[in-house]
Amino acid sequence: MKPSAPTSAVAVAEPGAGHAPVDPPPAVAFHPVRPPRTRLAAYLRLAKLGMVDYYLSLVVVVSLLPPSGGRMPDATSWPTLAAFLLGELCLVGAAVAYDDVTGYRDGSDAANYGTDAAVRRLARKPLLAGTLTEADALRFARAAIAVGVLCWTAALALAPHRPPWAVLGVVAAALLVPQYSWGLRLGYHGLQEVFLAAVGWAFVLPLYGLLTGQVTALAAVEGFLFGLGPLLFGVYSNTNDIAGDRAVGRPTAACLLSRRGNAVLIGALSALETAVIVTAAVLGIAPWWFPLALLPVTAARTAQFTVGMVRGDVLRGRLIGIRAHRVLVVALVAANVLCAATA
Repeated sequence: MKPSAPTSAVAVAEPGAGHAPVDPPPAVAFHPVRPPRTRLAAYLRLAKLGMVDYYLSLVVVVSLLPPSGGRMPDATSWPTLAAFLLGELCLVGAAVAYDDVTGYRDGSDAANYGTDAAVRRLARKPLLAGTLTEADALRFARAAIAVGVLCWTAALALAPHRPPWAVLGVVAAALLVPQYSWGLRLGYHGLQEVFLAAVGWAFVLPLYGLLTGQVTALAAVEGFLFGLGPLLFGVYSNTNDIAGDRAVGRPTAACLLSRRGNAVLIGALSALETAVIVTAAVLGIAPWWFPLALLPVTAARTAQFTVGMVRGDVLRGRLIGIRAHRVLVVALVAANVLCAATA
């Protein structure tokens, strides 16, 4: 049914008034457009910028730099750090955007988030929530890769040192990080757990090498611990997502192992973190009080395993793991600052 035109806009002549009848103008279809702020917020959620855990690598690296010998961040190092951080943001943003597209296409995100939307915040999945289209996500991912590669190229050009192993680490990370669920689909070939940890390692050691030209035993230990952080909350996500991951053929450890075997693996990874902390102090790589400084992390891991694996509240265990990783970063930075102050 054609809508009536407003009388203030169009006058319709009466028959016999000496004028031909004037038809009202055709109706114009109106399609509401999402406000720019809404779309921007959707892209920020697509990039998972609220999950800052990988980006905390820069704080750890800066705290590791010795206060003497001219190796503290200076006029050259700060631009390198800024370019590296922007590259991290873009490349991780591309990886998670591609992961959302893959999960949307194969239905695994719908399966994994459908029953837990209230807990896992469905709005963080813009494709499922309908705030972005698949084409939007793909354009974003491609643009993010391009900008990320440019940023890391700038970081290499600006770096005060360029040891071959550090340059190779940056190049390898730039090539592999976006291919978690796209391209090589590393997460679909039994490499998901290794990938989660390796990204953390790649964000610490190569950057430390670009700034100092070397790698120390303490930097290696802290880089290893930092990489374990995302792994130790990622395995809880995988435990919750077993049904959806099995349905699409994603062979995570949680899918391949029995329930008991998966719990043993998670317990072993938690114990490995504590063992590395203690061993670093015993071998003199870190000061004797290093395990005491990181005792809050060990306590958080114990609580995480108890809640997530023993009591079966997996998503709450994941949340404790995220917080434990952030506590780890604070503890590492505090320990490094104290070491520098007492050196």
